Amino acid sequence: MAFGVFIHRSDSIYEDTPAERYQFPSQYLARVQSCIGDWIVYYEPRKAQESRGYFALAKVQQVIPDPGLSGMYVAIIEPNSYLDFVNPVPFRDDEGLLERGLLNEQGKISGRAQSAVRPISLDDFNRITERGLTEEATLLPRVDAPKASQGMQEEGSAFRYEQERSRLTYLTSRIVRDGIFRRIVLRAYDARCAVTSLKLINGRGRAEVEAAHIRPVEANGPDIVSNGLALSGTAHWMFDRGLISIADDHEILISRHVNDPDGVRAIINKTGRILKPARAIDQPHPHFLRWHRENCFKV
Repeated sequence: MAFGVFIHRSDSIYEDTPAERYQFPSQYLARVQSCIGDWIVYYEPRKAQESRGYFALAKVQQVIPDPGLSGMYVAIIEPNSYLDFVNPVPFRDDEGLLERGLLNEQGKISGRAQSAVRPISLDDFNRITERGLTEEATLLPRVDAPKASQGMQEEGSAFRYEQERSRLTYLTSRIVRDGIFRRIVLRAYDARCAVTSLKLINGRGRAEVEAAHIRPVEANGPDIVSNGLALSGTAHWMFDRGLISIADDHEILISRHVNDPDGVRAIINKTGRILKPARAIDQPHPHFLRWHRENCFKV
């Protein structure tokens, strides 16, 4: 097993859904296979519009031939392993490259930097992931939010591990992942409820909205912004119980099972559509919205 870097662009020509599958040509088969059972970092190249740099991590579960395209393969991402970084990590900073394994003996960037799939050292993986999962929070958690486990007790605490056990414990901790997911979703929605458009910050600086998974974790819903919504407590309750849902054009759908439809219409966004994140890549993905309509929404 080995750590790896997978290059992905939001405008990729490949049939990629980073939280679930990564499509690649046969020339990278051996490199991807070496990552089976271990973690990879996603990187969006600097030439891409609004490049996010290193933007997420995930774990490769298996590799299969692409059933729809000869000569292509698909890396299947382990369910519930994908995690968006709290903040994207640049290719380089004031101290130089974050991925220092790309330097050759002369200290120059080698041709490996052009590879869509490449191995990465533990030190480089740690360095990138620490930067990606650590940030000074501007919004404190809700008062009733579960307390983080050791290593996340203080906002902005450093992500670091030296042993396999601590790495796996951190990356798979539901409390840690929920805290990170909340940060990235609330930031995408500017701490506003997507359904009501209200931005409520209490006197202690705590945002009174929650980060909801569109496809829940229990149904293998990934911790990716496009599978998230910022919702007030009431909207979250209705969404989870299938009393409201969202169409692909972002119209808010109200179930016929709602006992007070006029009251619901009175609190939802006056446009009848959800508030959307500014970046298209952060907006709810039709794949997840469809799952909610087909599996949760009470028509």
